[in-house]
Amino acid sequence: MLLARHQTEFAAPDYDLAATLDSGQAFRWIRVGESWESVISGRWVTLRQEGETLHAGSNRSPGDWEWLRAYLRCNEDLGPIVDSFPADEAFVRALDACRGLRLLRQEPWECLASFICSSSKQIVQIRQIVSAMCARYGSVVGPADAVIHHSFPAPEVLAATSESELRECKMGYRAPYVLGSARMVAAGEIKLSGLGGLSCEEARKELMRLPGVGRKVADCVLLFAFGFQEAFPIDVWIDRGLRELYFPRRKPTRQRLANFTKSYFGPYAGYAQQYLFHYVRAIRTRENQ
Repeated sequence: MLLARHQTEFAAPDYDLAATLDSGQAFRWIRVGESWESVISGRWVTLRQEGETLHAGSNRSPGDWEWLRAYLRCNEDLGPIVDSFPADEAFVRALDACRGLRLLRQEPWECLASFICSSSKQIVQIRQIVSAMCARYGSVVGPADAVIHHSFPAPEVLAATSESELRECKMGYRAPYVLGSARMVAAGEIKLSGLGGLSCEEARKELMRLPGVGRKVADCVLLFAFGFQEAFPIDVWIDRGLRELYFPRRKPTRQRLANFTKSYFGPYAGYAQQYLFHYVRAIRTRENQ
């Protein structure tokens, strides 16, 4: 871990930092040796895990570090969450493989813009797009010897760009969606800060007013930025996993799958989704090696 000016450590029982940061819910964490680097809310951060302790460092005054604890959700008791998961054979395997994986509580605009860029892209490609966008339009906040340096650009910054400029960040057809969404958020047509006070369905409808935001992207933002457990993003990985694990000899419609997730995975369905996603993705990665 790079020597950071400000350092702390805090207890994180039943926490798997690597699984959490590399599970496809956030795209700006980079592994450097035994540590991880990113920029959170404009602050460069480095993290390292030793047993049930997380060691954190930053180059700027961190205050009480509560913002990082809230982001990592390390104060959350995982026991009641995993106890609520279904006990079928398939999910027990997923839980055994991913125990300690946590949901992050991300900044809404970064989460939204990143998942707009995720359409039809693999995780490595999403990371490249987000990295290019931050390098071009973000502010330098990391130390000179850090791997990651830039903050995520604010909606007002991206709203002032053009579609052609955003396409230079490898966005392709997603560029007008990012630009249009940035302009709506910057103009106050969509108030991201107020979505957490709405019901999940109301917040989803608001998000889906934005260009390029369908049900899957909206549910990712609802789950990873606002913590709505009713949100169960169904992408290619989850669709395939649900069909193979729970409907092996049938061909359910996407609506049938959505109805199944609502009734089957319990009060922490969003958490269950992330365990399934990480598990199925890990299986496919091993099969393709």
